Amino acid sequence: MSDPFIEMSEAEPELVDEIERKLLAAIRSSQKQALNSSFTLGMRDESGVLIAGLAASTAYGWLLIKLIWVDEGHRDKGLGRRLMAEAEAEGIRRGCHGAWLDTSMPDSAGFYVRLGYETFGTLENAAGDVVPGHRRWFMRKRLV
Repeated sequence: MSDPFIEMSEAEPELVDEIERKLLAAIRSSQKQALNSSFTLGMRDESGVLIAGLAASTAYGWLLIKLIWVDEGHRDKGLGRRLMAEAEAEGIRRGCHGAWLDTSMPDSAGFYVRLGYETFGTLENAAGDVVPGHRRWFMRKRLV
């Protein structure tokens, strides 16, 4: 048998999905409470155009907010707050005791603080790193 080779490519959604499926199957086989389920929430305008959305998953009693986006023309109208509230409610329905997320946007970190999230860790670039001063906040919120 020959040695396996490494293939490099841009992030391909199909390959990412396959890797995630295989990883989650391995985790499920070795850890009792490793149920992982995903969901999305979308908001569309009257013509059907997506104006806001959220992608999340649940595992080990935690809701992970993976992505949240609101179209620039629809910001400051409460759509992000509504998406977060619905995601948290869905997390509770799925048995989650807490939620977590990460962001590298200072304005977004402030938004999450206003929703009751607290920072539990940061990852920061030092002087001389690319990009200098970049920071990522890891945040959590107790749901129940």
